Amino acid sequence: MSKTNLFDLDGKIAFVSGASRGIGEAIAKLLAQQGAHVIVSSRKIEGCQAVADAIIADGGKATAIACHIGEMEQIQSVFAQISEQFGRLDILVNNAATNPQFCNVLDTDLSAFQKTVDVNIRGYFFMSIEAGKLMRKNGSGSIINVASINGVSPGEFQGIYSVTKAAVINMTKVFAKECAQFGIRCNALLPGLTDTKFASALVKNDSILNVALQRIPLKRVADPSEMAGTVLYLASDASSYTTGVALNVDGGFLS
Repeated sequence: MSKTNLFDLDGKIAFVSGASRGIGEAIAKLLAQQGAHVIVSSRKIEGCQAVADAIIADGGKATAIACHIGEMEQIQSVFAQISEQFGRLDILVNNAATNPQFCNVLDTDLSAFQKTVDVNIRGYFFMSIEAGKLMRKNGSGSIINVASINGVSPGEFQGIYSVTKAAVINMTKVFAKECAQFGIRCNALLPGLTDTKFASALVKNDSILNVALQRIPLKRVADPSEMAGTVLYLASDASSYTTGVALNVDGGFLS
């Protein structure tokens, strides 16, 4: 009896934003382990290169390319580079996100609002458009948006971040409906509380953490690697009839 190759990504080109650490790094490494050539991206090239080097040292294929998805010129530049260097893109993982302000919603300042919207909504939207154009040429592709449980149940003192993540969930459905005719699928991962630098304001504060754990049936914080398996499913042929879904990976928080 032969093993299934449903999760095999050999020959696939994958782009992971925000991949220099945390959930993005775990995703990039797992996709590479399954055979994809992973373009490791975030704002600073040094962090990307370190992850790409680790993938290559492990026998995988990776390229580091810096891109700040809050800057439209950088999105255009990175896709020009992908098109020239690889000629195709099979998998896009929109993972880079920002949450610059932790405060009561009434204290939201305009610059924090604008920065969060520019990265978390506009960035995801135009990354998906550019990736979708390349995928349309191929007649296939998978876009995976890393949203958040905050998009369903807003996090306290995370007002505009929660609003942008709700937008990402709806954006996922928009691209799923309109791009299905081109063989492109689009799905979202909704991580729960995960032990990353990004979530350190929550994970490192004992009083906040204890309250959060009371609401998580599994009674623990997730490791970044526990998010990567869901992305592998959504990126691979294992999910060939799955599009437009928002998958909660949250230890039961939203149940």
